[in-house]
Amino acid sequence: MEPAVAEIDAALELLRSSVHERGEPVGLVVAPSGSVAMATGSVRVVVAPAHVANVLAEADREWRPRWVLWSNATAASLVATGTRLATSWDVAAVHRLLRGGWRAEPARVWAQLHGLDHHRMPKMGQLDLLGGDGDGGGDDEVPVRPDGYLRPEWLAGAWADSPERMGAWAALVLDVAELQRRLLDALAAESATVAGNALATARSESTAELLCAELAADGLPIDLPAAEALIASLVGPRAATEAEAAADRARRDAEVLQHLPPGSGIDLRNPADVKSMLRRLGIDVPDTRAWRLEQMRTVHPAIDALLHWRKAERIATTFGYGWLDTHVGADGRLRGEWSGSDGAAGRMTAGAGLHNLPSELRPVVIAEPGHVFVRADLGQIEPRVLAAVSGDPALIAATQDDDLYAPVAARLGVERSVAKIAVLAAMYGQTSGTAGQALRGMETGYPVAMKYLSDAAQAGVEGRDLRTYGGRLIRMYPVPDDADFRAVSAGRGRYARNAMVQGAAAELFKVWAVTVRARGAAIDARIVLCLHDELLLHVPVDNADAAVQLLHDCLAEAAFRWQPRRSVPVRFVADVSVVRSWADAKP
Repeated sequence: MEPAVAEIDAALELLRSSVHERGEPVGLVVAPSGSVAMATGSVRVVVAPAHVANVLAEADREWRPRWVLWSNATAASLVATGTRLATSWDVAAVHRLLRGGWRAEPARVWAQLHGLDHHRMPKMGQLDLLGGDGDGGGDDEVPVRPDGYLRPEWLAGAWADSPERMGAWAALVLDVAELQRRLLDALAAESATVAGNALATARSESTAELLCAELAADGLPIDLPAAEALIASLVGPRAATEAEAAADRARRDAEVLQHLPPGSGIDLRNPADVKSMLRRLGIDVPDTRAWRLEQMRTVHPAIDALLHWRKAERIATTFGYGWLDTHVGADGRLRGEWSGSDGAAGRMTAGAGLHNLPSELRPVVIAEPGHVFVRADLGQIEPRVLAAVSGDPALIAATQDDDLYAPVAARLGVERSVAKIAVLAAMYGQTSGTAGQALRGMETGYPVAMKYLSDAAQAGVEGRDLRTYGGRLIRMYPVPDDADFRAVSAGRGRYARNAMVQGAAAELFKVWAVTVRARGAAIDARIVLCLHDELLLHVPVDNADAAVQLLHDCLAEAAFRWQPRRSVPVRFVADVSVVRSWADAKP
């Protein structure tokens, strides 16, 4: 059926003729002009920019389709014009789930779904010297070439040249999603560890990409005057010239170098020079990592000065005035790119320093007038996830306690601090020192969980790919020919055992986040930061108590939906607080 360029009522009527149930998939693409094409069944509809927001909002209210998108770039373009989708199927996110890694552009997704060599994908301007036809031949009004690959000119934007092409592109993304769904069904059928879970993961990962588009657009509230003042207190006022900037650097350096004889020629930005400086002071260290120097802060005043210098240097070079100017808008919002997956174990990522903001700058993250932050941090998330995915009955029993490490300590007959080391060592593959001693108790006390981890580690050592509980492919990297095979394979084993837990924890976190996103709309609670296992909501003051309850309720709902069905479920907990500034939240 040829696409119809429709007004609001006509577009909705055409969709109603093909969409028969809530949650049905509908292909959706957005052209650079702002026009939108939708495809479902045999119906293809194109809507002009002026009507897009109303059509999509009404469709979400009436039957809440699962919008099928090529990537979150589609969601980002809609968010930029004020349109937010309720749910989605993000083809790029699902591809990363199925295939692992990061690359998920349409041409690669299509090629791999159809068993084509993605290394031989045609490119714009490429001559087919054997076939004699530079564009692959066939009808250039269809997106697929006779050789099965997608047309590079369509991929470069020609899909938006006409309503007919837009409709075909929307229908194509719908076909791709169906092929992905079949692969997920087959995966669940062949693997008991992800049975019935991969499809749910695909949906939550896709909706997490909608959240990422919104986080990038909304930004994190920053008090700009407070940020300027704080940076000035740490590194000095803004330098008007390069000469002033150089003088500021020399002034900061002098606070450390004053402990050495004049003319020592030490470059504090060179780790080898720093080690040399410390040796001159009678301090011999294998490296100059911060955690090592922290333990020696009182040995010599130069170490304390060096640690202060490092903090100031990081602010000056990474989180200084240039950072403010580049990433914080006139509205006082810090914005950076977001992704729902890091291409490895599947953790969310963010740019512009949103995931590694120094603690010194947290006081400038302040809620806007009339609002507060409601912060929630998942407690002991990775060991609780290990209990869930391994099914270890003793560890599941330990999760019923607010502090999981207390019953573990009692079972192992050790102090709580040692029990914590034992659990973390088990997940991270540490075997020496106190960790090694504690691990022996874990082998006896929690054999099912330990076998789950050791099986994952062995797969890593052998170079076998793994899948998380939610179905994400964890790729094992090859050993280079010139590398130490034993060292690299041992590193793969440690990576594998942790990735299986960390990846599952990331999946649970995103189920929680998208549940909060959906339920929070009713009380105007917006997620403004997802930091590892922490959610930060920006909420009107009057809705703060409701937001606290919302976070607890959504965690219970997410945990029920995510974890395996057992007579005794794993208990997940969150520490929730209401604060004006992010710095007020408990660490």
